[in-house]
Order: sequence, then structure tokens, then C-alpha cells
Amino acid sequence: MERISTPPPGADPAPAAGAGPTSEVPDEHHHRRIQGGAARAAVFGASDGLVSNVSLILGVAGANPSPGVVRLAGLAGLVGGAFSMAAGEYVSMKAQSELLERELELERIEIRRRPEHERRELAAIYRERGVAPHTADELATEMMRDPELALETHAREELGIDPNELGSPVSASLSSFLAFACGAVVPLLPWFFANGAGATVASVVVGALASVGIGLALAAFTGRSPVKAAVRQLVIAAAASGVTFAVGSAVGVGGLT
Repeated sequence: MERISTPPPGADPAPAAGAGPTSEVPDEHHHRRIQGGAARAAVFGASDGLVSNVSLILGVAGANPSPGVVRLAGLAGLVGGAFSMAAGEYVSMKAQSELLERELELERIEIRRRPEHERRELAAIYRERGVAPHTADELATEMMRDPELALETHAREELGIDPNELGSPVSASLSSFLAFACGAVVPLLPWFFANGAGATVASVVVGALASVGIGLALAAFTGRSPVKAAVRQLVIAAAASGVTFAVGSAVGVGGLT
């Protein structure tokens, strides 16, 4: 016997079969852009700065030196880490952009020297993707009429890159520097207003709060559980700083002389 479900009182009746979408049902959805996001890169850079510098500061504080030594170590970690991140990002992005520019130039030369070969190559790519042979030939022919459009199409289809979005090494370097510095300064701030155990506890508290905030920001980009992301980020920061604090406490200032 077929079971018939009845909608609860006050509920809107279900749309009839074949009826169009109601105003409450979205007729399209959008995907977020997940590549090249500056905000996402900034969050990861801040995470690196926070974890590395809170570990450094608590490691030095564990040795119970004078507050000035902790401040110096924190500032050195901030500046050195930020410049290291910036330099690494610049070199990486510069090498990548130069490589892609070289590949684009080689493709541009091939299009100019052997246009028919490149047209057949493009048509073959379309056919491999399921386009009918006649349509693939027409598409390839149309694309090859404009050299710049042909280059862009070949770059996308063959190389998997967008010639208009190769990235800026300078922008990437500056973003990495600022993001790392923002994360690294958080656990250092208490040492400009307090000393000793009070400053150490304050660094732990603000570092934990910042870790939770970064975890929530990462969850917004990944779509994962905010609680899990926050706890994971907090555990990572706590583990790193806990180990360095234990090492600093065990060695002490006297063990470094």
C-alpha cells in the first residue's frame, strides 16, 4: 500500500509536477573563486607569523631572561620572518611568471610560424573533449583568426594558464610581508606593556584568541566546520609554543652562556 505524506498545517503545498521553480527556490548557484585569492593568502601568512613568533617569544620567555631580551627576540622574529617570507614569495612568483612568459612566447612564435599546425592541434584538443569533429574544426579556425585570441586559447587549453593573470611578484611579496608581520606582532604586544609572568600569560591569551580567529577565517574559505578549524589552529599553535617554552625552561639563560 502506497504511503501518502501530508504536509503539516500551515505549510505551503508542494509544487505540482512539471511546475516551474518558485520564488523561494534559486534557479542558479555560484561557485566561489578558489584560486589566487589575496585574502586567503593573507590569512595563511598571518597564521605563519602568529605560530612562529608566539613559539619564539614563549621559548625565550621560558628561559626567564630580562623582558628586553624577549622583546628583542620577538622583534627579530617578526622582522626576519617577514622579510624571509617576502623574499621567498618574490623569488617564487618571479620564477613562475618568467617561466610562464617564456612558454607564452614560444607559443606565440609557433602560432606565427605554423598557424595551420596550431589550428589542427587546437581542433584535436576540442575533439578529445567530446566536440564533434566538424564543430571542432570551425571553433579552431575561428580562434586562429585573431593572433592574440589564438595565443590566449592555446595558453588555456594546452598550458592551463591565463595569460592575463600571471601574478605580480611585488604584490605577492608585499602581501606576504604584511600578513606575516600582522600575525607575528600579536604575541609581542604584551611585552611592551607588561613584564615577566604577566606578559607571558598575556602572550598565551592573545595568541590563543588570534589562533581561534585565524581558524574561523580559514573555515570561511574552506567551508569546513568553524569549530574544527578553530580548534585545529589552536592545537597547532599550542603544540609549537608549548614545546619551545619547555625547551627554554629546561635550558634557561645560564645554559646559553
